[in-house]
Amino acid sequence: MLIVDGTLVPTRDHTVAEQSKNYRYSTNHQVVIDADTRLVVSVGRPLPGNRNDCKAWEESGAKAAVGKTTVIADGGYRGTGLVIPHRRERGQSELPAWKEEHNTSHRKVRARVEHTFARMKSWKILRDCRLKGDGVHHAMLGIARLHNLTLAG
Repeated sequence: MLIVDGTLVPTRDHTVAEQSKNYRYSTNHQVVIDADTRLVVSVGRPLPGNRNDCKAWEESGAKAAVGKTTVIADGGYRGTGLVIPHRRERGQSELPAWKEEHNTSHRKVRARVEHTFARMKSWKILRDCRLKGDGVHHAMLGIARLHNLTLAG
Protein backbone atom coordinates (compact mmCIF):
# COMPACT_ATOMS: atom_id res chain seq x y z
CA MET A 1 0.00 0.00 0.00
CA LEU A 2 1.26 3.47 -0.91
CA ILE A 3 0.56 6.98 0.38
CA VAL A 4 0.59 10.11 -1.81
CA ASP A 5 0.56 13.78 -0.98
CA GLY A 6 1.74 16.99 -2.54
CA THR A 7 4.19 19.41 -0.99
CA LEU A 8 5.18 22.92 -1.95
CA VAL A 9 8.86 23.76 -2.43
CA PRO A 10 9.64 27.50 -2.49
CA THR A 11 11.46 28.24 -5.74
CA ARG A 12 13.00 31.44 -7.06
CA ASP A 13 12.80 30.41 -10.71
CA HIS A 14 9.53 32.00 -11.86
CA THR A 15 9.49 30.00 -15.11
CA VAL A 16 8.60 26.78 -13.25
CA ALA A 17 6.86 28.28 -10.19
CA GLU A 18 3.66 30.22 -9.52
CA GLN A 19 2.31 31.99 -6.49
CA SER A 20 0.65 29.44 -4.26
CA LYS A 21 -1.62 29.57 -1.24
CA ASN A 22 1.27 30.75 0.95
CA TYR A 23 1.86 33.72 -1.43
CA ARG A 24 5.36 32.53 -2.32
CA TYR A 25 6.52 31.31 -5.67
CA SER A 26 6.71 27.56 -5.30
CA THR A 27 6.40 24.26 -7.12
CA ASN A 28 4.03 21.40 -6.27
CA HIS A 29 5.73 17.99 -5.97
CA GLN A 30 3.71 14.77 -5.66
CA VAL A 31 5.56 12.35 -3.39
CA VAL A 32 4.57 8.68 -3.08
CA ILE A 33 5.85 6.65 -0.12
CA ASP A 34 5.48 3.03 0.94
CA ALA A 35 3.10 2.82 3.92
CA ASP A 36 5.10 0.13 5.74
CA THR A 37 8.73 1.09 5.19
CA ARG A 38 8.18 4.87 4.75
CA LEU A 39 10.62 4.85 1.83
CA VAL A 40 10.00 7.27 -1.03
CA VAL A 41 8.77 5.28 -4.04
CA SER A 42 8.23 8.07 -6.55
CA VAL A 43 8.53 11.83 -6.92
CA GLY A 44 6.45 13.47 -9.64
CA ARG A 45 7.66 16.21 -11.95
CA PRO A 46 7.33 19.70 -10.42
CA LEU A 47 4.26 21.69 -11.37
CA PRO A 48 3.38 25.30 -10.54
CA GLY A 49 2.47 25.76 -6.88
CA ASN A 50 -1.06 26.95 -7.63
CA ARG A 51 -1.98 23.55 -9.17
CA ASN A 52 -4.31 21.53 -6.97
CA ASP A 53 -3.35 18.02 -5.88
CA CYS A 54 -5.83 16.00 -7.93
CA LYS A 55 -4.63 17.62 -11.17
CA ALA A 56 -0.98 17.42 -10.13
CA TRP A 57 -1.40 13.69 -9.37
CA GLU A 58 -2.11 12.94 -13.03
CA GLU A 59 0.03 15.61 -14.71
CA SER A 60 3.22 15.02 -12.70
CA GLY A 61 3.59 11.38 -13.73
CA ALA A 62 3.15 10.05 -10.19
CA LYS A 63 -0.03 8.22 -11.18
CA ALA A 64 1.71 6.45 -14.05
CA ALA A 65 4.64 5.52 -11.79
CA VAL A 66 2.51 3.58 -9.27
CA GLY A 67 0.32 1.72 -11.75
CA LYS A 68 -2.63 -0.13 -10.22
CA THR A 69 -1.31 -0.24 -6.64
CA THR A 70 -3.68 0.81 -3.83
CA VAL A 71 -2.88 4.39 -2.88
CA ILE A 72 -4.09 6.37 0.16
CA ALA A 73 -4.53 10.14 -0.11
CA ASP A 74 -6.14 13.06 1.69
CA GLY A 75 -9.45 14.70 0.81
CA GLY A 76 -7.86 16.87 -1.88
CA TYR A 77 -7.80 13.91 -4.29
CA ARG A 78 -11.57 13.51 -4.79
CA GLY A 79 -12.54 11.87 -8.07
CA THR A 80 -9.13 10.31 -8.72
CA GLY A 81 -9.92 6.76 -7.60
CA LEU A 82 -7.57 6.92 -4.62
CA VAL A 83 -8.61 5.87 -1.10
CA ILE A 84 -9.66 9.09 0.66
CA PRO A 85 -11.46 9.78 3.98
CA HIS A 86 -15.24 9.55 4.20
CA ARG A 87 -17.21 12.80 4.08
CA ARG A 88 -20.64 13.67 5.39
CA GLU A 89 -23.43 13.74 2.85
CA ARG A 90 -25.49 16.88 2.41
CA GLY A 91 -27.91 17.21 5.31
CA GLN A 92 -26.14 14.54 7.36
CA SER A 93 -25.16 15.78 10.83
CA GLU A 94 -22.44 13.21 11.54
CA LEU A 95 -20.80 10.14 10.08
CA PRO A 96 -21.70 6.58 11.18
CA ALA A 97 -19.33 5.09 13.76
CA TRP A 98 -17.66 2.70 11.29
CA LYS A 99 -16.82 5.59 8.95
CA GLU A 100 -15.37 7.59 11.85
CA GLU A 101 -13.20 4.59 12.79
CA HIS A 102 -12.04 4.27 9.19
CA ASN A 103 -11.16 7.98 9.07
CA THR A 104 -9.22 7.67 12.33
CA SER A 105 -7.08 4.82 11.00
CA HIS A 106 -6.73 6.65 7.67
CA ARG A 107 -5.34 9.73 9.46
CA LYS A 108 -2.85 7.66 11.45
CA VAL A 109 -1.49 5.96 8.32
CA ARG A 110 -1.45 9.16 6.26
CA ALA A 111 0.54 10.99 8.92
CA ARG A 112 3.56 9.00 7.75
CA VAL A 113 3.80 11.01 4.53
CA GLU A 114 3.72 14.26 6.53
CA HIS A 115 6.58 12.97 8.69
CA THR A 116 8.47 12.16 5.49
CA PHE A 117 7.97 15.73 4.26
CA ALA A 118 9.23 17.08 7.57
CA ARG A 119 12.38 14.97 7.32
CA MET A 120 12.95 15.91 3.67
CA LYS A 121 12.41 19.63 4.28
CA SER A 122 15.01 19.66 7.04
CA TRP A 123 17.48 19.99 4.14
CA LYS A 124 18.01 23.68 3.43
CA ILE A 125 17.83 23.29 -0.34
CA LEU A 126 14.12 22.43 -0.12
CA ARG A 127 13.30 25.42 2.09
CA ASP A 128 14.45 27.93 -0.52
CA CYS A 129 15.46 26.32 -3.79
CA ARG A 130 17.58 28.63 -5.94
CA LEU A 131 18.11 26.13 -8.75
CA LYS A 132 16.88 26.90 -12.26
CA GLY A 133 14.74 24.78 -14.58
CA ASP A 134 15.05 21.05 -13.93
CA GLY A 135 17.26 21.67 -10.90
CA VAL A 136 14.26 21.72 -8.55
CA HIS A 137 13.25 18.24 -9.66
CA HIS A 138 16.80 16.90 -9.36
CA ALA A 139 17.11 18.40 -5.88
CA MET A 140 13.86 16.73 -4.82
CA LEU A 141 15.02 13.38 -6.23
CA GLY A 142 18.36 13.72 -4.44
CA ILE A 143 16.74 14.53 -1.11
CA ALA A 144 14.33 11.59 -1.57
CA ARG A 145 17.33 9.32 -2.15
CA LEU A 146 19.07 10.66 0.96
CA HIS A 147 15.86 10.12 2.94
CA ASN A 148 15.73 6.49 1.77
CA LEU A 149 19.41 5.97 2.65
CA THR A 150 18.83 7.40 6.13
CA LEU A 151 15.92 5.03 6.77
CA ALA A 152 17.60 1.97 5.24
CA GLY A 153 20.74 2.53 7.29
